[in-house]
Amino acid sequence: MKYGIAIIGILVVLLLAWLASSNRKEIKYKPIITMIVIQIVFSVILLNTEYGSIIIQGISAFFNKLLEYASEGINFVFGGLANEGEAPFFLTVLLPIVFISVLIGILQYLRILPFLMKGIGWLLSKVNGMGTIESYNAVASLMVGQSEVFITLKKQLGLLSKQRMYTLCASAMSTVSMSIVAAYMTMLEPEYVVTALVLNLFGGFIIASIINPYEVKPEEDMLEIKDQRKQSFFEMLGEYILDGFKVAVIVGAMLIGFIALMAAINHVFELIFSISFQHLLGYLFAPVALLMGIPLSEAVSAGEIMATKLVTNEFVAMLDLSGGSQEFSSRTLGILSVFLVSFANFSSIGIITGAVKGLNAEQGNVVASFGLKLLYGATLVSILSGIIVSLVL
Repeated sequence: MKYGIAIIGILVVLLLAWLASSNRKEIKYKPIITMIVIQIVFSVILLNTEYGSIIIQGISAFFNKLLEYASEGINFVFGGLANEGEAPFFLTVLLPIVFISVLIGILQYLRILPFLMKGIGWLLSKVNGMGTIESYNAVASLMVGQSEVFITLKKQLGLLSKQRMYTLCASAMSTVSMSIVAAYMTMLEPEYVVTALVLNLFGGFIIASIINPYEVKPEEDMLEIKDQRKQSFFEMLGEYILDGFKVAVIVGAMLIGFIALMAAINHVFELIFSISFQHLLGYLFAPVALLMGIPLSEAVSAGEIMATKLVTNEFVAMLDLSGGSQEFSSRTLGILSVFLVSFANFSSIGIITGAVKGLNAEQGNVVASFGLKLLYGATLVSILSGIIVSLVL
């Protein structure tokens, strides 16, 4: 039964992408089928094999160790702030982003990260049938973040077509930054976070190649990443420390605003309609939950989580999932967890548009023009990842 639902779900997602396609005649179906098979294979390996379990445990142990190191600095500065056994969310989940941002900066400074991004990007381009820049950008988005990645492509931005800009932005919205993966692992099971990272990488290519197909000529696909100015090591450290802290504060501020706003809206809806706004959205997203293989008995509650992620951000939804009153089966928890690990929400449209506009005003306007289509595609990527995982859980 679950396989039949999953197959129907995959076909529906591909159909929804096809309906929004800008050029259906240019769609290359062979790479799409290949990447779906790759997604299924990776899901089986990571979630259903001993080798996958070893990989997940290793990655989880690595990030747990990073969190331990981060806590040393946090405890030194904020040690007396928290009550015994009641450390605030900002200290335990968000502030470790500062330390992980520093590690990313060091890897970037030593040219290890650019080498990995270009190498993996080149390999991906052989599978997805897209340009080298598109493949590089997807890996770079995962490594350095959805807004920072455009800085590494500053020289190329003005030369890229609207079609290629869509694919770059879609990759940035469909993945998440490594700097906040550890934060996710404090709220979700590490195995689902890691699996989602892999699935979304390929899912972004699948949906973008349907919604936005095009051909890249060899002379248009030059990838040359250069730093604008060579920084000293300690100058770089200071920059990445501040960048990490800014991310932590910005996420914290967004959580305060979104959670407070959602509570207010829920209260107003309960007074007027005797139903919360989130519960109402749950009914709207219940068909999508069913499509992802979630049982009917859990579909509305799952729809609430999914809708919360779309209208607020993934952190708010993860907090609802991990600390909410809903009782989900382990399979539904896995599907929802994978769905939540991406930047597919309304606020990301503004973040990406602002990042590109700051580097190239004209291309920023181009990105703004397809903002909703960008969110539509990124949401389909999350749904597709959830469906793929439902096959193996």
